[in-house]
Amino acid sequence: MQIKTAKFVISNTDPLKCPQSSKPEYAFIGRSNVGKSSLINMLTNQKKLAKTSGRPGKTQLINHFIINDYWYLVDLPGYGYAQVSRTQRRKWQDFVRSYIQHRENITCVMVLIDSRHEPQQPDLDFIEWLGINAVPFTIIFTKADKLSKNQLAKNVAHYKKELLKSWEELPPYFVTSAESGDGAEELLSYIDQINESLKKRN
Repeated sequence: MQIKTAKFVISNTDPLKCPQSSKPEYAFIGRSNVGKSSLINMLTNQKKLAKTSGRPGKTQLINHFIINDYWYLVDLPGYGYAQVSRTQRRKWQDFVRSYIQHRENITCVMVLIDSRHEPQQPDLDFIEWLGINAVPFTIIFTKADKLSKNQLAKNVAHYKKELLKSWEELPPYFVTSAESGDGAEELLSYIDQINESLKKRN
């Protein structure tokens, strides 16, 4: 799939104010500073669609972007560490989880994982929460260019092993780099396949 158009639609903290639509919706989320905005910009071939920052916690709203006038890409606030108060982090958590649980047209949650690190408890806890709530999700390993191929393979294998301790079957996963563009074609093809399957059902 080629992204021809990617346009900002709305930002808010109230799931009820999200666009009223039956279009497929893919929500991107991960720990603060996982490289989410950079990945979104790389996928859409736009340098400034999603705001990037070296300061964790830059994304503070539910941000909707319409892609090819057919599906929504949603940029969600990160979880885990951010340079904001505990009260603010709790507020983010509440409206993000409310959005994920009650947004009827959400098709898949894209959970971004920093490939440079060993499995982190906040990631595992969030993935567990998605499972408990029967929310479809996919794992996207980011910053693959920061590691050697050998170390990258070891880290991904370690993560898969950790997940298999509580999951009978692993969700789909992709290895990406916002710098090199690795994984973009595979990830967009995956989204396209889901969209095509949804068309056939309707």
